[in-house]
Amino acid sequence: MMPASPESAETGHDQVLGFTVPGRNARGRVVRMGPVLERILGAHAYPAAIRHLLAEALVLTVLMGSLLKDEESQLTVQAQTEGGIVDLLVCDYRAGEVRGYVRHDAERLSALGANPSLYALFGKGYLAITFDLAATGQRYQGIVPLEGDSLAAACESYFAQSEQVPTLIRVGIRSTAQASVAGGLLVQHLPDGEEGRERLHVRMDHPDWEHVAVIAGSLRHDELVDSDLSLEAVLWRLFHDEREVRIDPGAVLERGCRCSVDYYQGVLSRFAAADLDEMRDETGTISVDCAFCSKVFAIPV
Repeated sequence: MMPASPESAETGHDQVLGFTVPGRNARGRVVRMGPVLERILGAHAYPAAIRHLLAEALVLTVLMGSLLKDEESQLTVQAQTEGGIVDLLVCDYRAGEVRGYVRHDAERLSALGANPSLYALFGKGYLAITFDLAATGQRYQGIVPLEGDSLAAACESYFAQSEQVPTLIRVGIRSTAQASVAGGLLVQHLPDGEEGRERLHVRMDHPDWEHVAVIAGSLRHDELVDSDLSLEAVLWRLFHDEREVRIDPGAVLERGCRCSVDYYQGVLSRFAAADLDEMRDETGTISVDCAFCSKVFAIPV
């Protein structure tokens, strides 16, 4: 159950907070990323527009990835374009570990203004959301066009089209010369799978969902990034009039780059000997650059 007042709140940066509103058949996640976000963004000298884009993508990845029930399952968010300034954006989440990377054309980006639109960055592109389920070994993927004003809008479209689950997502980002903070809220209408009845989640106009969407939609961006406002306090502001709100502290976040010498040795072991010969330098080692953390590994093979 939600605390009686914001004074008892405690969740701040880099931890997911789950919640349900039983009386409205709704569930959600809220998160605020701080030091972990800065570690990921700091791996590359990204321009401001790319830092902002990646921060949004990381928050979305955490919000959606934390919906997975099995801790070892993984969610991957990937955006690609046809000739866009950003030609690849990829983030993934597994058991609280999150990482992300953006590849872009710096020269073309410099010709844009300070706040380029999503279309200016991607042009014609698509967003792929992939779920790798550890318990069953299954993988499923949804793909939606990169349309609208934000990546969050594309993710809402994914849930509406691929999952048929009414979903509202809000993301706020604040960047200063010292650090970046990004927060996000995801709320959904819970599915009702009883046989012989209309499934609740196909009704985008259900009164309970309309009520929750209006309340959640009132959340301001500055509330999401306010480090003095706990996540419990955010939920209190939104849902204090509800009879019951249950909260469930989720994963503590960390940068989850899984690169290592052993990992890359395993990858390279699958290449033919002739290919490995072409990769070696004069010392007999193969240098591998990890795009996620910007480290270079010398792999003896």
